[in-house]
Amino acid sequence: MNAIGNFFRKLGSSIVSGLRSFMTGRYGTDKLNMYILGAGVIVCLICMFIRVPLLNLLLTLLSYGLMFWAIFRTLSRNTYKRYQENRRFLIFLDKLKDRDHRYFECPKCRQGVRVPKGKGKISITCPKCGEKFIKKT
Repeated sequence: MNAIGNFFRKLGSSIVSGLRSFMTGRYGTDKLNMYILGAGVIVCLICMFIRVPLLNLLLTLLSYGLMFWAIFRTLSRNTYKRYQENRRFLIFLDKLKDRDHRYFECPKCRQGVRVPKGKGKISITCPKCGEKFIKKT
């Protein structure tokens, strides 16, 4: 009985080390991947209740596409590009969650500027280049 336990322990450790060496240099998962996978699963669940054949096919293809996209991002070796995608996604999420401020871009240098909501027309000074512009919040 002890020999079988040792066999499975060695097998498990060899599988773990094989997966670890396979994933070396690959991007892995991040928050954007989790959202993509979640969207794929939700679309797949919605697809189960749709009885229209063409719509069902389109939703199934969409769910598979989302899941393959998440797998592609996980196994990608272009880590810098995946990191930049995730960073832009997190900035977008922060802007969605921030209900007390508005975001504008400086017309001169394209720097993002955050200003409080509900102040009417205000003069905004860019912190990077010093350009002044007027916007309604």
